[in-house]
Amino acid sequence: MANQIQSDTLLEMKTLSVTEVARNFRKVLDAVEHQQEEIVLVRNRKQVARLVPEAPYQNALEVFGDLYRTLDEKSADALSAAVSALRRSRRGRLSEVRNPWAG
Repeated sequence: MANQIQSDTLLEMKTLSVTEVARNFRKVLDAVEHQQEEIVLVRNRKQVARLVPEAPYQNALEVFGDLYRTLDEKSADALSAAVSALRRSRRGRLSEVRNPWAG
């Protein structure tokens, strides 16, 4: 045990038989969704599948913000300038609005 590295980031995954999951599917799915629990499905003592919670929803602006924070200052400034220029070019042009009911 002296040479082993202990980590609190490693989580022990819950293991359930395929039969148990089938009998309690709603309860299992609720655990995956609400407690963000990852569950390994086992059939004949072999791991056959894994139920993994979906990543939290992020809109495009949140994803863009995450990307922006990873860039160096020069790249971030260039990206910000490009986005600003694109926004300015799209504002206030009523002529660009297309009538969806026009033939």
